Amino acid sequence: MVEIISIGDELLIGQVVNTNASWMAEQLNMAGYDVLQITCVSDTGNEIDRALKEAADRAEVILMTGGLGPTKDDITKDVLCRFFNTELVINHNVLENIRSFFQRKGLPLTRLNHDQALVPASAKILENPIGTAPGLLFEQQGKVFAAMPGVPYEMKHIMESHILPLLSLRAGSRSVVHRTILTQGIGESFLAAIIKEWEESLAPAIKLAYLPSPGIVRLRLSIRSDDRKLADELLERKISELKMLVPQYIWGEGRETLEEVIGRLLKASGASVATAESCTGGYIAHRITSVPGSSGWFKGSVVAYDNKVKTEVLSVNQQLIIDHGAVSAEAVEAMARGAQLLLGTDYVIATSGIAGPDGGTPEKPVGLVWVAISGPDNFIISKKFMFGDQRDRNILRATNAALALLREVLVN
Repeated sequence: MVEIISIGDELLIGQVVNTNASWMAEQLNMAGYDVLQITCVSDTGNEIDRALKEAADRAEVILMTGGLGPTKDDITKDVLCRFFNTELVINHNVLENIRSFFQRKGLPLTRLNHDQALVPASAKILENPIGTAPGLLFEQQGKVFAAMPGVPYEMKHIMESHILPLLSLRAGSRSVVHRTILTQGIGESFLAAIIKEWEESLAPAIKLAYLPSPGIVRLRLSIRSDDRKLADELLERKISELKMLVPQYIWGEGRETLEEVIGRLLKASGASVATAESCTGGYIAHRITSVPGSSGWFKGSVVAYDNKVKTEVLSVNQQLIIDHGAVSAEAVEAMARGAQLLLGTDYVIATSGIAGPDGGTPEKPVGLVWVAISGPDNFIISKKFMFGDQRDRNILRATNAALALLREVLVN
């Protein structure tokens, strides 16, 4: 059993999201460890000490992040000294690492940074070459205690280089195997109804979790086993069945994103894409360009938020907008055609809708979105979506729907 203690007032007031704990919990679970509890405490000695004592009563492994920096509110080392009945001493290897760190950056070594080389005498030092605060490891009565910096990339380095290898030796061959299937275009409850019999056929050792987000439902299958190969084979069989059951909704697996899948499809076919966006405001283009190498298939974007941009830049006929409205199949298809001619691209994603919270009418309510895809040989397709009344979710769901529609076009 593992407990994670996250230290920092910034976490408790909501100023910083505790991504460290979620990442650590995921890594620990894959290594075969159960995370018993995640505790978040303030930068006060009494609270850190209390959390340590309570965690030691519950868990075999206690992992801490935060409070190892050079400022006055970084008191984790002092608390650890009291907890393990030791004292702070200068570690010359740590000091040399800190000195080299600042020399590489062309910065002087301040007294505060010098004092980061003060570490509990009984701690094993976990080297941190990408930062100034080392990790600290204690073993007492068969339990492991580790303190790591709160800076995410420094914590991840120490976890991957030191903590996880140590824990893998303790865990032996025990592991948890996860497979995550990505679906789009169907709600969680409707998907559950379709795959009900398949879900009931899962072996008792396989756990299924539904992980919904705007426009996307992830299905995570997990199995704990001492035989990794056997676990992989068992999950693969059930996933193959699932893909035959709902192929129209499955678009990827694991940590893939729609934009990554689209990028691979475009690259494989040597095709290019652009966007003409109204209600999504350039978010589709942002998602596509977040993929490394996207310059090889992405031509550009026109954010045609105002109707004047639709008519003057994308050459949408003004009478068409008068007759059908800017949020219509006719308008969004004309936007796609106009962007295709303007930017000289093979495919275009176009969107127009009413993101909200106002601007809707009984005929065209908030949440109405039209998406069009234009392609080679005068290909055009448009699709109507009805989302909700929350602006941010509508933009995200419209983006996912638009990317999914392009994927369907490219696959088919």
